[in-house]
Amino acid sequence: MLKAATTSAPQHLTIWRGFVRGSLGTGVAVAARAAGALIINKLFATYAPAGGLTLLAQFQNLMALLTALPSDGVHVGLVKYLAPLRPGSPRYRLWLGAGAGLNVAALLAGALVLASHGLLNWGWGSLVAFLVGIALVTGQGLLGAALLAAGQLRAYIGLSVMLAAAGTGAVAVTLLHQLPLNVVLLAYLLAQGLTLLPALGLAARAGLLRHLRWPAPISRQALRGLGQFLLMAVSTLLFGKVVDYTLRAYLLATFGPARTDLWQAVAKLSDNYTMVFVAVMSSVFYPRLATLAGQPRAASSYLLSVLGLLAPVLALGLTLIFMCRNWLLPLLFAPQLLGARDFLVPQLLGDWAKFLSWIFILQLTAKARTGPYIVVQAASAAVFAALLAVLLPRFGLLGAVLAHAARYGLLLLACGAYQLSNQAKVSASNS
Repeated sequence: MLKAATTSAPQHLTIWRGFVRGSLGTGVAVAARAAGALIINKLFATYAPAGGLTLLAQFQNLMALLTALPSDGVHVGLVKYLAPLRPGSPRYRLWLGAGAGLNVAALLAGALVLASHGLLNWGWGSLVAFLVGIALVTGQGLLGAALLAAGQLRAYIGLSVMLAAAGTGAVAVTLLHQLPLNVVLLAYLLAQGLTLLPALGLAARAGLLRHLRWPAPISRQALRGLGQFLLMAVSTLLFGKVVDYTLRAYLLATFGPARTDLWQAVAKLSDNYTMVFVAVMSSVFYPRLATLAGQPRAASSYLLSVLGLLAPVLALGLTLIFMCRNWLLPLLFAPQLLGARDFLVPQLLGDWAKFLSWIFILQLTAKARTGPYIVVQAASAAVFAALLAVLLPRFGLLGAVLAHAARYGLLLLACGAYQLSNQAKVSASNS
């Protein structure tokens, strides 16, 4: 027992050091994206008309709806399946070709849905520009996933910095020249899409585009493998992004743009540090967890070590945000949005529970367990909808953040119970 205890402590320290070192390695990209998002929010809160911040969030949500299947599905799967393959090899080309084909199919399906419903009551010209921008951003994301799978972290970081700088610069120029909001938002998207050009250069330099041919041969195995991740992305789309989009539209119609901006300021603040968390987990935690998918004990040990590290760190960070609320909200947004502090406590509590529950849920993605993943997403969305139906009429806008906190608190409890049950099964099988 003493020997086991002395060997487990260094193992946990090694895991912590590896996770922290990898997290620091992505710090430049994360800082660039976070800084870009903060500047964009500040520009919209300061120079856009009332409701502009909410319109920005709705536009970004719409972008996420169109790119969810590629980014949350195809690209996540590509990182898993391309990582052990040699760039340029026949199998590598099959998986990359399947990913590109599924992206095209997903974009065509999204374009048809958007064309039938319209783009925020904008004209057809704006719709075409939007779809072109989405296609460019998706292509850039595909190459970014290939770079990440190949271990080209420096190139991936550089691409992330360029993406953040391009979008921020476009918003600054167009807003300061007082152009219409639809022009500002489309410039933001298209500027990001143009980073496809440097992405092609970085991918070619890393040797990831060698021996590629068009049309590429179709592999049913690759389509089936990536299809599992695509199904999981569909559940994220339907039970996550669609729910967020619908909720924001309801709040706008019920409480008006100026009042909804208060709720949106807190949600935007949450989006900023959530982006940091997701970037670290997707580039450091998820790839490592995916490699341990066939080793249940090692994967569980790694997950619990990271959980033990992040739970107090996240609690401390979110507490600091709350303590700085009186000057942080006016600094990041605008003085008239200081009233958003009334919504901050439940938002922060819900985010802490959300982040910890995501650590558990990522193991379903790493193992490509499509069915359980979809069940979790659907159940979480159903609980959230029920909570909104009860709390919004009673508490108004505050009900939205109360429902958020309750949703992820319940999800964390469920994930903890599942992990304990799983741990017991693994221990029983090894005894």
